Amino acid sequence: MRNGDILILKGQDVLSLLTGRELEVIDAVRMAYLTHAAGKSSLPQSTFLNFAGQPKDRIIALPAYLGEGFGVAGIKWIASFPGNLDQGMDRASAVIILNSPVTGRPEAFIEGSIVSAKRTAASAALAARTLHEGLDSSTLGLLGCGLINYEITRFILAACAGVERVILFDTDEQRALRFKNKCGRLSESISIEIAKDGETVLREAKLISLATTAIQPHITDLSACEPGSTILHISLRDLSPAVILASDNVVDDVDHVCRAQTSVHLAEQLIGARDFIRCTLADVLSGSATPRRDAESITVFSPFGLGVLDLAVAKLVCELQLKGNQPTVISSFLPAAWETREF
Repeated sequence: MRNGDILILKGQDVLSLLTGRELEVIDAVRMAYLTHAAGKSSLPQSTFLNFAGQPKDRIIALPAYLGEGFGVAGIKWIASFPGNLDQGMDRASAVIILNSPVTGRPEAFIEGSIVSAKRTAASAALAARTLHEGLDSSTLGLLGCGLINYEITRFILAACAGVERVILFDTDEQRALRFKNKCGRLSESISIEIAKDGETVLREAKLISLATTAIQPHITDLSACEPGSTILHISLRDLSPAVILASDNVVDDVDHVCRAQTSVHLAEQLIGARDFIRCTLADVLSGSATPRRDAESITVFSPFGLGVLDLAVAKLVCELQLKGNQPTVISSFLPAAWETREF
């Protein structure tokens, strides 16, 4: 590519490039976490654009810079409109812009919802593999039957050995049925069941993913869970503050997750401290913290979703595209330097 050109990656491009590369995506996410923990990144707080009278709808800006082996800056602009589902559209839509950290000039414009879903799933699978290693993962439990839990199932099957059964629940029975049918395409060796309620999922699975559209806590008791269970609290607002305070809490970034009325934020507000958070996932990955507080605890992983992960996966997508495919490039997208222009 020449200076001033911009690489364009549409949704189908991203999907084709990342299909079957779950372990590569997980590794990119792992390295992004470690790079961020080492202080080789810049990660401002996400900005939420809310709409009057639409409490579930929002658009979020996630700017970031990721250094070391990545060398990339950029932003993800992602909209979450749950009502889209009733119109046959996905809940989320997004774009990612990558900038050169040397010149600041934009270099790529990428469809972002697929990158976002897969980096979220990779983060969840990495946490499952790291925090739940050596424990019973024969049954994977899912609360919420949307794209995120579908991708999480895909990535956990790739990263965690021993999954034989998936048990799921959604408040929309038809959505749960459609999810079951689609999820069956991921593997012929697993059984898939629809539970009668969420408590059944908590009781029968020791590895559980929560990916719902809840905007306030609705799970106030984890007594149904077996000791040693791991909960991937992906949607961040399902668990009550009391449940959070009683759990072994691992997060992706303490400052980021303690905001925007997440369950962890509510727990912090309740007691006026953050010491109920034991460590970050990067602490465990680097060996500075243990995977679990103890064998009996219920470990909850609450990832706010860091923009550095989007950059890591988006950079991987661009490298794959430029390596073996005919890229779509808008030539001379940026203008010439102003002193050289004729008018």
